[in-house]
Amino acid sequence: MKRFCKQIADYMGVLVLLSAIVALVFPEVIGQVKPTVINPLLGIIMFGMGLTLNANDFRIVFSRPKDIIIGCLAQFTIMPLLAWLLAQFFQLDEALTIGVILVGCCPGGTASNVITYLAKGDLALSVGMTGVSTLLAPVLTPLLVWLTAGETVDVNIIGMLLSILWVVILPIISGLVVKQLWPRHTAEATAYLPALSSIAICAIVLIVIAANAGKLMSSGVLIILVVMLHNLCGLTIGYGIGSILQLSDAKRRAISIEVGMQNSGLASSLATLHFAAFPMATIPGAVFSVWHNISGALVARFFAKLKVKDF
Repeated sequence: MKRFCKQIADYMGVLVLLSAIVALVFPEVIGQVKPTVINPLLGIIMFGMGLTLNANDFRIVFSRPKDIIIGCLAQFTIMPLLAWLLAQFFQLDEALTIGVILVGCCPGGTASNVITYLAKGDLALSVGMTGVSTLLAPVLTPLLVWLTAGETVDVNIIGMLLSILWVVILPIISGLVVKQLWPRHTAEATAYLPALSSIAICAIVLIVIAANAGKLMSSGVLIILVVMLHNLCGLTIGYGIGSILQLSDAKRRAISIEVGMQNSGLASSLATLHFAAFPMATIPGAVFSVWHNISGALVARFFAKLKVKDF
């Protein structure tokens, strides 16, 4: 069973892509599932993240605060700015603009830790950045969405803050508590968590894409292009920031991956909850979920072949 679960996690990118294809081919069938299911699914992913965290993951915040500050500043400046610039350049409509901006303003995704490990990056920095950016998200994500999209649409900052607390922070804290109370059982369950998270991500992609299959087919090329550029520019600029600041190669890789890979499931969830008047706002998050797992696997393979330089 553990081997089967490992295969699910290892081939998550392929499974997410297949989920998107299935949703496009059978939208009527998958569309029977209500989008409200997205929040519990995201909660499952975040709960699993809480189960895998420990005190050592947060010690880096105090032992290497400079690295964390650099990483989180890059995370919450590069991706929101890129999202806004791409939306303006391609003259996206309101719904897609909101969706792309939501992706850009979200914290790093949990898959980034696995990709950083495979890419021989600084895993401790990656885990620390994911944890800190996630904890900062209830405040920074709504604020950044308001700053970048508030002139064109009504952004409920308090409502978004509460949503992130409910679907992200509370499950993570619950996972941490469960791990403290039942450490032995949690350790046994850890091997299955990546597979569970992978299945939950696939389910989110299925639901979101099926709900907007018709519109995605009509304007899908543009959405895919913008999402790909957003992700690839984030990966490249993230590595570039590390180079400019003369960080080690392992740190550059970690920051690149953390900046480029977003918690796109949260973006789709927030779009469903707070921008229901713009159904297509959920699409960029779903497309990002598909693409960044593919690009992440390619980046990991590329970096893994290169020797980690000691600058």
